[in-house]
Amino acid sequence: MQNELFSLQGKTALVTGASRGLGQAIAIGLAKSGATVICASSSDGGSIKTVALIEEVGGTAFALAADLSSESQVSELAKNALSITGKVDVLINNGGTISRYPAIDYPLNEFKNVIDVNLNSVFQLSQLIGIEMINNGGGKIINIASMLSYSGGMTVPAYTASKHGVVGITRALANEWASKNVQINAIAPGYFRTDNTQALQDDAERNQQIQARIPLWRMGST
Repeated sequence: MQNELFSLQGKTALVTGASRGLGQAIAIGLAKSGATVICASSSDGGSIKTVALIEEVGGTAFALAADLSSESQVSELAKNALSITGKVDVLINNGGTISRYPAIDYPLNEFKNVIDVNLNSVFQLSQLIGIEMINNGGGKIINIASMLSYSGGMTVPAYTASKHGVVGITRALANEWASKNVQINAIAPGYFRTDNTQALQDDAERNQQIQARIPLWRMGST
């Protein structure tokens, strides 16, 4: 009964940031549930390992690449993803970046890049894929937010702003598209041992401060 309830047989999922970390784990999980998974990363060949891992468990996967800070490449990503099986039933907006500077020294070009990758691409992909979902009778969009969607963090003002925005977009689209059978939700993971938190892991004092607030006294792992 449980397998039937969570079966994604016949469904196609697009996962951004699928080359490693949470995105890779999500992509593999979707494949294990029966979905055909389109694995997107920022560089050509970036998702080859993820595709191989999916094929090892008997799944079907494809690799695409796009710079999420580029409006034209995000548009091309949506077009290419839709062409593989003719639809995308599940969109996971996981791709993201982080840049650490004290707020007083934060370069504006870095701020803009983080907002483009983490926030603007989420709306653009949701819009482009969402139109097709509405036309096809429904779909699911899951946006990966962050604990910093609810707090300020330290030396990451652009990331914090982008993740607050991801929650806002999720709420706005959920309100508009619920009646069209397109459900939009956000997941706000805690601290995981990924590239994005490597600087925190390397800072012994900051790492201890973070882990002191976690009941299990450790970051998560994929």
